[in-house]
Amino acid sequence: MRSAINRLLVVSVVLVLFAGYAPAATKATGKAAKHGHRHGKRKSSWKKKGQQGIKADRAAEIQQALIREKYLTGEPTGAWDARTQAALVKYQADNGWQTKVVPDSRALIKLGLGPNYSTELLNGPPKSAPASAPSTTASRGIDSTASKQ
Repeated sequence: MRSAINRLLVVSVVLVLFAGYAPAATKATGKAAKHGHRHGKRKSSWKKKGQQGIKADRAAEIQQALIREKYLTGEPTGAWDARTQAALVKYQADNGWQTKVVPDSRALIKLGLGPNYSTELLNGPPKSAPASAPSTTASRGIDSTASKQ
């Protein structure tokens, strides 16, 4: 009788140990199938990042600047075509910058198409102190006679 109880105990312990492995493997797949969840990496983002293209008015500005600098001939069309791209690549290469088809910020600034910081100061023009303003030493109560003592 004792050996039967020992065997039953050993078998139950073995079953309990193996039972812990089986539900974990089937539980995840069962839950995903039941709720319609998909696990895995997304192949592409739903939100595109960065500039997607050059607008016609900006392309015309770049073309006009490249014509002015003698890297492009003709009239600005506003189309970002192969002719414009080749002119921009040559302009950037001549200045020692990257030669991608994407306009380099330094190239746009040199072409006169970048921001103009000389007129767009954050705090306005520098303010000069009024002539009647006391000096910093006088405002602290220190004058030339006190420093001589």
